[in-house]
Amino acid sequence: MSLYSQRGVSAQKEEVHQAIKNLDQGLYAHAFCKMYPDFLCGDDNYVNISHADGAGTKSILAYLYWKETGDASVWKGIAQDAVAMNLDDLLCAGVYTDILFSSTIDRNKKLIPAEALEQVINGTQELFDELKKYGVNIHYLGGETADVGDVVRTIAVNGTMTARWRKDKLITNQHIQAGDLIVGFASSGKCSYESTYNSGLGSNGLTSARHDVLSKYYAEKYPETFEASLDKDVVYIGNNKVEDEIEVSSFKFQVGKLLLSPTRTYAPLMKILLEEHFSDLHGVIHCSGGGQTKCMKYLPHNFKIVKDNLFEVPPIFQLIQLNSGADAKEMYQVFNMGHRLEIFTNEVAAHKMINVAKQFNIEAQIVGRVEASDKKELILHGGFGTVQYQY
Repeated sequence: MSLYSQRGVSAQKEEVHQAIKNLDQGLYAHAFCKMYPDFLCGDDNYVNISHADGAGTKSILAYLYWKETGDASVWKGIAQDAVAMNLDDLLCAGVYTDILFSSTIDRNKKLIPAEALEQVINGTQELFDELKKYGVNIHYLGGETADVGDVVRTIAVNGTMTARWRKDKLITNQHIQAGDLIVGFASSGKCSYESTYNSGLGSNGLTSARHDVLSKYYAEKYPETFEASLDKDVVYIGNNKVEDEIEVSSFKFQVGKLLLSPTRTYAPLMKILLEEHFSDLHGVIHCSGGGQTKCMKYLPHNFKIVKDNLFEVPPIFQLIQLNSGADAKEMYQVFNMGHRLEIFTNEVAAHKMINVAKQFNIEAQIVGRVEASDKKELILHGGFGTVQYQY
């Protein structure tokens, strides 16, 4: 078993998919988000979407950093994580504005005080205010904040986004076809609407990132931050502390801050692409849980996906792999490894989209292609060699 599995988590969420297999899958089987008839208003030209996601175990990293440094501002990043993980999924379905958001925060009041809670709630509204400048309108409708210390060790920050959207403006991935190119949009760097360098980690694989990078010091000092029944050999097995520094592009950053880089949202970029290049968006994938294998869940037919021009691996993923010893096959199916958004399109449109990304200082490049095949398979090729996934 991989370290990831030994810690009780799964990049592919097999048990979850098994549990929900009998539920209504929505109107479009291959769309990134489930979409249903317009139950709210009864208009056949619209769909309803209600999507839930959250920051996952990244909140535990915020807890560790806050306890060690006293810097409560890191909780604002967790607010952004919970929002971006919802919003960027909706972007893949074509939805980018006039969205309702309701938060769900469960905390252990004895460990998470009002100070942290206020940072999360206020940070959510501040992010919505910033996105509004780019024409992305999200309305914060409050939500549920519960003190459930008997259930939650520290804090869980999640949310639900709801929208009505025209059927003729949806992306359902049905138009992905052989011959398409895949444009990847970088998860790391400093885009025009970010205040500092983003490591690109996002909000997936944080159980692995936390335990593989950070040292046993945290297991001994903060036993509330991990499952007590785990084998000690998989708990905080790394070499670093949150205040250790590593160099990235000639600048030094704390390891904790790199691990806590708020998940980048591509909403400002996607608004333009959806408004000006909609017909060329054959498919859009958010490389979240499942990393670079995520796209395989949404293919409308059997295709061979080849990604042979991947981004250079950002330093945070190099650090995780160095500490964990995980091979490339596991790293690329747990983490995004350099790009967290990918668009399936034609060659002419691909270069136009890359140029739009440049306006926001987001690196973009053609990372791969779609080939005809009688089965579904994914091939990744790079400095690590060749990795193949069969489906």
